Amino acid sequence: MTAKTKKKARRRPKVEYKIDEKGGYFFKEPSPEYRPTFKEYYYDREHHIKLIKGDCIDVLNQAPEECVDMIFADPPYFLSNNGITCQAGKMVSVNKGKWDVSKGAETNHEFNLKWLKACQRVLKPNGTIWVSGTMHVIYSIGFAMQQLGYKLLNDIVWYKKNAPPNLSCRYFTHSTEIVQWAAKNRKSRHYFDYKLMKHTNNGKQMRNVWPFNGNEDTPDTVWVIGAPGRDEKVFGKHPTQKPIELLKRIILASTKKGDLVLDPFTGASTTGVASLLLNRKYVGIDLEDDYLRLSVKRIKEILPPNKSVDWERSVHA
Repeated sequence: MTAKTKKKARRRPKVEYKIDEKGGYFFKEPSPEYRPTFKEYYYDREHHIKLIKGDCIDVLNQAPEECVDMIFADPPYFLSNNGITCQAGKMVSVNKGKWDVSKGAETNHEFNLKWLKACQRVLKPNGTIWVSGTMHVIYSIGFAMQQLGYKLLNDIVWYKKNAPPNLSCRYFTHSTEIVQWAAKNRKSRHYFDYKLMKHTNNGKQMRNVWPFNGNEDTPDTVWVIGAPGRDEKVFGKHPTQKPIELLKRIILASTKKGDLVLDPFTGASTTGVASLLLNRKYVGIDLEDDYLRLSVKRIKEILPPNKSVDWERSVHA
């Protein structure tokens, strides 16, 4: 056997996929020798919800190409640097876990390039991606998107009305995040529900800063969205959990009913909950059992028919 033949023999068996007739759920039909590094954690076939435990880059690189309509990603902000913050009036550590520890600007950017490239691979030709981040990561995200050939569409300014105070009194209080919206590439003809967004904004064009929580003075100039309320944390919480209203608006603006939404860092699966409420399919990926268990509890809590809400129809009514 030649060296070339030996090298060929050592290659991992190719994974074959089967796309569900209802819309692209990462089904695997591997050969008997294949040993995936990820696993299906939860799957509700009736409601088209799937959670996968594994590294998102690994999962997405082995998933079918061009099967996802929209992605929302809340990647690590790399803020766990032994600093302090305020939570419920108490001084607490900012450390969230090993996954949030910075490995240096260059390594962090390389990570962002890898997972964004994997996301771009699974997006449909006209699909879009939304990425949330603070100043610590969002500039790397934007640069990586440009390097990969994404088409930048909007940057959304999210003002957190109830942001924690700055304990050091040496900086302005951090109270905003940026949500970057981009299409797969320059040829993409992305979907945007302009009429619905204008309708929900009192008949005015919606700008890239959004109001919530009854801020009537600035209805079309600033997005004011509070942190997740107690009802969103009844089963537990994720340290970077996003409010359900933020995800509802993002999903309504950029997807249609029945579309497949994916979150590569699903955490507490707020994206999944919003997708389920708005009649979209959902795939979430995470490495942590604790967060996947929390996700399952949140998803099951809204599955009964009496909890399901056609929020889009109620807006138009």
